[in-house]
Amino acid sequence: FVVAGGNVNVEKFHVDHIVRSDLEVVHDPGHAWNALTVGAHTDLAVIDDGDYDDWRPVALPGDLSPYSTTSVSFSRPWPVKPDIVIEGGNVAHDGGSLFQAGLPSMSLLSTYHDFARGLLVPTWATSAAAAQVARLAARLQRGHPGVWPETIRGLIVSSARWTPRMKTHLPKDPPQRARENLVRRFGLGVPDEVRATKSAKDALTLVGQYTIRPFDDGRLREIHLHDLPWPRDALASLGESPVTLRVTLSYFVAPNPGRRGWKLRHSYASHGLRFDVKGPLEPVEDFHARLNQMAYDESMGGRPKAQGAGANWFLGSQVRHRGSIHTDIWTGTAIELADRGVLAVYPVSGWWKEYKTRDRSAIGARYALIVSIEAPETEVDIWTPVAQMVGVPVKV
Repeated sequence: FVVAGGNVNVEKFHVDHIVRSDLEVVHDPGHAWNALTVGAHTDLAVIDDGDYDDWRPVALPGDLSPYSTTSVSFSRPWPVKPDIVIEGGNVAHDGGSLFQAGLPSMSLLSTYHDFARGLLVPTWATSAAAAQVARLAARLQRGHPGVWPETIRGLIVSSARWTPRMKTHLPKDPPQRARENLVRRFGLGVPDEVRATKSAKDALTLVGQYTIRPFDDGRLREIHLHDLPWPRDALASLGESPVTLRVTLSYFVAPNPGRRGWKLRHSYASHGLRFDVKGPLEPVEDFHARLNQMAYDESMGGRPKAQGAGANWFLGSQVRHRGSIHTDIWTGTAIELADRGVLAVYPVSGWWKEYKTRDRSAIGARYALIVSIEAPETEVDIWTPVAQMVGVPVKV
């Protein structure tokens, strides 16, 4: 389900639109765990509408649309919403107290529902944004008919990037709360269809679909260790060159019909899944033992332990593992990444574990895993070695 995040009340528009949007929370049902929730940003900042030529746009190009709500003021355990943002139009103001929404030059164009009155009509805000993402999801599904909905959602979120303007809202050396507010405002950024479907030589994407059985008679049952087809030699040859690793884990939970909200940990979701990546000098046996301890601690109601200082994750485990789609971004050197080719997915507690008679773990819980490596500042081919390992056919 693609769901609009909801709009700021038109009577509450403000020149300082970021502050206004941060006070206006994502509307029900945009907070739903399993939904792909869409907010709005805008690149439309030129007014060409006759009587409004001397007015000015509220938002600068690349920034949050003044229409878009956020989850900045949500309590911390709630999911991070919106998941992504896309063009939703801009608002004009006269430099004083007047605002005008829906100007054609600062809106999108769509077909009109009443063909007798007209063929085209301006459209704007998060409903227009959600329509574009629904189109993107449909195109991905049509191009890859065997792909699960969990994977479509993961590909869209994994393809998203923050604009340069969005990044200006981060202070230098941003603390964790500032990073969390960035994703609660913009999601993971603006999705890109080409990035969601293709890999370049300096940008490799691995996509997998799996089924895990989280519990057995009230106990944690499975951990999945993925020994990834990793371009180790190519990465090692890059030495100290900067690279980026992006991991997205997408799955759906079964909501507990007998409880509402997230006041108690694990009271809403049937199960939770987490991911982690092996350290560069960490033996696989030690990695497995660490995961067992982390899964046990969180299943017993403890908070997930923060990543070590050398982990270089943008969000870290305490922020990224909220809701049912988890993305985080690791930055470092290529030589550090070369020996991190083992990734784990493991379960934590949920109501399936506590209500054994209703546990559907034996059937299995599906998840999609999307892992991408980017080395944009180099000319080394990281795609071909992996294509050879996994047997991707080469077109002549």
